[in-house]
Amino acid sequence: MKDLAQAEEDEAQELVAPKTWKQRLWSITKLVLKFAVTSALLYYVFSKVPLQKVKLRLIHANYWWMFAALLCFFASMVMSSWRLSSFFKSIKLKLDPRFNFRLYLLGLFYNFLLPGGIGGDGYKIYLLNKTYKLPAKKVFWAIMFDRLSGLWAIGLITVALIFLIPQIDIHIGIPLSIFVGASLIYYFVAYKFFREYTHYFWQAHLKALAVQSLQVTAIVFILFGQDFTGKFSPYLLSFLISALATIIPISVGGAGIRETVFQQLSRVFPMDIDLAVFLPISFYLISIIVALSGIYYVLRPSRLEEGLPKTEDNFENSNI
Repeated sequence: MKDLAQAEEDEAQELVAPKTWKQRLWSITKLVLKFAVTSALLYYVFSKVPLQKVKLRLIHANYWWMFAALLCFFASMVMSSWRLSSFFKSIKLKLDPRFNFRLYLLGLFYNFLLPGGIGGDGYKIYLLNKTYKLPAKKVFWAIMFDRLSGLWAIGLITVALIFLIPQIDIHIGIPLSIFVGASLIYYFVAYKFFREYTHYFWQAHLKALAVQSLQVTAIVFILFGQDFTGKFSPYLLSFLISALATIIPISVGGAGIRETVFQQLSRVFPMDIDLAVFLPISFYLISIIVALSGIYYVLRPSRLEEGLPKTEDNFENSNI
């Protein structure tokens, strides 16, 4: 994990440090590989599902419901930035909520639309390290626990959905026991070795649950936009599983991975295959629309920190 933290910091330095030809070559290679993986996965999916059917679903969708899904996803990003602020408060960094949200949108832009460049997390580490002289590792672990809280929330909702899908022939007590046991171990490890980050631990995890609930609600709205009247739980569970799969950064913004997961799970769960593929595509498009708002702070970086108090005022003086 120390190497991972250092890698994030080194990656962030690329914003200001000139690149060697080897670094440029590696950046280009990573970008080409990501596009290659994305293209291969999408080619595989659309060899199984006619693209025309998915296209028709997009054309004939109820765009009021799609707009509701977009608002829901945007709200989840607001909640995500609030969740991250809880972990920043744990390291006594109290950011202005406006700045924190602007920074979150900028990071989202980097993650989705600049796949060959620095990631959003790397930029946050770089900027907060530069602006507030915080050790990069402290910021890294705050962001890492923010991500882990999201995984915890996905796990909890997944357990609830398993109970609603009869195709999963397993007693609810088994996944519930696994989740509770894993949660206790997770908290014990965090409290034992990363106690500083547990000051607002459960508060942040409740926010994480709200984030994932909003994104699941966005999927429900997209289904409403298709005049769907069947069982929602297989689609929602597939969405959460696909979200877990996108943790591995091998494609452009997770494109191709979600669609492949949905296509494969349509063999297991009672799902309309073209609807199953349409869902992650529409969710990805909604994500891009929201991520595009972050470009404003690329074009006008002075707006990112507008209205911030002095640096020393952003640190909590009292002991937690």
